Order: sequence, then C-alpha cells, then structure tokens
Amino acid sequence: MPAMTQQSTGMTFMKMHGLGNDFVVVDARLHPVRITGALARGIAHRHLGVGFDQLAVIEPGKGDAHLVFYNADGSTSAACGNATRCIARHLMDETGKTELHLTTDRGDLYARDAGDGLTSVNMGAPQLLWHEIPLAEEMDTLELPIEGGPTATGMGNPHCTFFVADAEAIPLAEFGARYEHHPLYPQRTNLQVAQITGPDRIRMRVWERGVGITLASGSSSCATAVAAARRGLTGRKVQIDLDGGTIWIDWREDGVWMTGPTMHVFSATLTPEFLASLG
Repeated sequence: MPAMTQQSTGMTFMKMHGLGNDFVVVDARLHPVRITGALARGIAHRHLGVGFDQLAVIEPGKGDAHLVFYNADGSTSAACGNATRCIARHLMDETGKTELHLTTDRGDLYARDAGDGLTSVNMGAPQLLWHEIPLAEEMDTLELPIEGGPTATGMGNPHCTFFVADAEAIPLAEFGARYEHHPLYPQRTNLQVAQITGPDRIRMRVWERGVGITLASGSSSCATAVAAARRGLTGRKVQIDLDGGTIWIDWREDGVWMTGPTMHVFSATLTPEFLASLG
C-alpha cells in the first residue's frame, strides 16, 4: 500500500493570531510534514492561499513540543513570540497544563497561563552584543551609526528600534523596506518605530523582515522594551500599544516575559490540488 503524503491527503492547519499578528499553525507531532519555501509562500498569499505573517510547525521535542517558524517570503526565523504564545495556549487547552517547556531554534522557552485568558512566554535573555544579533561589524549596539540612532537587539532574530516623537507620522512601508536590508544587518532585520507615551508605556509600529507591516510582533515588542530600558526611557516592565492591541513585557533576570491575548480562529485542511499546484 503506498505511503500517504500531504499531497494526497491534504494538510490540516489552524489559523491563529496574537493581536492581529496572524499565523498558520501545522501540527506535525503525529504525522511529519515537509515545508518548503515555495509551499510557505503559496500558503502565505492572502488571495491565492490562506495568508499569514508566519507559519509555525509543531514537532515532537524534548519538552512539550518543538516549534519551527517560516516567514511569508519562505525564509525561516528562529523565534516568533506571538506564535509561541498562540501555540502554548493551544497546548495548555489540549493537555490541561498551566506551564509548558517549548524548544525552538532560539533555545528553550517556557510558557504559562497568566489568567484572564492571557498567556505568558519567557523569550529568553536578549542578545546585546554585536556578534550575537548579529551586526556586520563590531560596534556599540545601544546607538547605531544610522540616521536616527536606533538600538540593535537580538531576540533569536535581529531587531532595529527607532525611538521617535510620533510613531503615527512615520511612513512605515517606506521606512521598513529601506532599513530591513541595511548593510549593518547581514541577516536583514525586523524594524520598530517606538514612541514613549507615558511612564512605562510605549506606542509601537512594526515592520517584520520577510513579511512587511504587521499589526503586532511579540519578539519586536520584547526588543523594543529592552532597548527602551537600556536607554533609560522606561523601566524594565512596560505596556506596549500596537496596531492590533496591547501586550505587556517584563524584562526579568531569567529572561524577557511577554504576556497577552491569543485567538484560535478556525481549523481547516489545504486540499491536495492546492498543495500539488505549489510543486
């Protein structure tokens, strides 16, 4: 009897979002799946596919699960904070657990039920040295030699945070496209424009590498909170207001904790015909 493949049976997935940062999530714990760049790009298309900011695959791991992330352009990412929170909520609902141990290419992450429908994930310690982020050459990461003096931070993926007087006034599409490929960032970068709006409160907008403008980003929120604290603009515990809603970041000794809501929107199956069309 021939082996069953995703091209012959279809591929079941879950559509989730965290503050409008949306994901296609594939559970491969029981049945392995093969994700190619072409497949990820096809599913990501918002007219010809499903549409997502990131695709996440749940695999067996040494903890409760191992997570793998793909951007909308088919490239991979070691971390995705909001997707991790969404998957953690799904796994907690599935198992009845209130604490989880997840693994990613970023490393070991820990999640917990924060109550009131909120989910927290510890995204680990920030990467603050130039070669960890990474940058192309040795320099102080607090203020880069780029117009506007942004701060560089690594959260398993690279970030560039600009502190501005008015986040709404920045032409984000032009701004993000320009700096994502800046030569100081050999792996490209996520970009944030952040405005301090009150004591320990930040208004932030996001451009994600390989995606574009997104309504929210968990790792970007962590990076911005770390950058603001390093520059003395806020304390280490902040509220961040994004286009898609509010998230809370707490930079503690054991890592950067991120807390916010999640939503499982629907579950569905990609047809064999659609999968075959992507090669």
